[in-house]
Amino acid sequence: MKHNPVTGAASESLLRVSVATYNRVVFPHPQDGNLMLALERKATVLKDGSVNVQAQPFGGGVHILSPTSLQNIVGDIHFDSERSKHEHDFRIMIPSSKWELVKQYCLHQLENPNDTEIESSPDRELAEEINETLQISLEPNQYTVQPSGFVIEDIPTPTNNADVRGQSTVRLYRIFEIKILDAALCKAMLDVSQQYSDKDIGMLAMKDFQNGGRGWANSILTLPLGMIVDSYLTMHPKTRYRNNLVDDHNIDASVLAILENVDTPQYQRS
Repeated sequence: MKHNPVTGAASESLLRVSVATYNRVVFPHPQDGNLMLALERKATVLKDGSVNVQAQPFGGGVHILSPTSLQNIVGDIHFDSERSKHEHDFRIMIPSSKWELVKQYCLHQLENPNDTEIESSPDRELAEEINETLQISLEPNQYTVQPSGFVIEDIPTPTNNADVRGQSTVRLYRIFEIKILDAALCKAMLDVSQQYSDKDIGMLAMKDFQNGGRGWANSILTLPLGMIVDSYLTMHPKTRYRNNLVDDHNIDASVLAILENVDTPQYQRS
């Protein structure tokens, strides 16, 4: 009889749970005032040697700060990878029957911006990624933060995460709108987006791989928010949950999570 490696009990399927913050980072174009959306542009060298370049929302896995209450629900915490374990990211393996309890726990904790059990603020991750993509230290007076609800994926889908690629995953995202106030930072976002092409980012990832690294690189992409929204609205809602080509850039399906007025059956908004 097969035993579950997480629970030790007989045959209950496992789910990977990913809990993250996603940020709708917007700013007015300094010349025409059009609202621009800033995305993280990531390049990854795949196992077959090809390079995947795609844009996704700024944000990332929330940290588990105090595991006691979560352990009362799922027992011992089983992270999906050594990387997640090292960083205490809320990317864990659970018995599928525990998903509803874990989901309600996360929704309750993440409502509190000062929660002591789960990291509920986007600031740390946002500052890290702005520093990585722009080499700029983000200051609190350069932006505002507005909570913008939750997005839930109850339907398990395989993850593209390089550490656990293909693992069946359910997801919960805390959405924030980040408005960039600093004109110099807005200009830097536009300049860096135009300076590097997708091909450039891919070459940096390949160079990292050849030098013994993970085969990874990132930068920033800025596009008019209306252009991205319109590209999805032309699709039938059932076909929106997929990567989308906008202005010749590969836009990851996760961008849908931060587009409030673009619905798809895979996402539940609250």
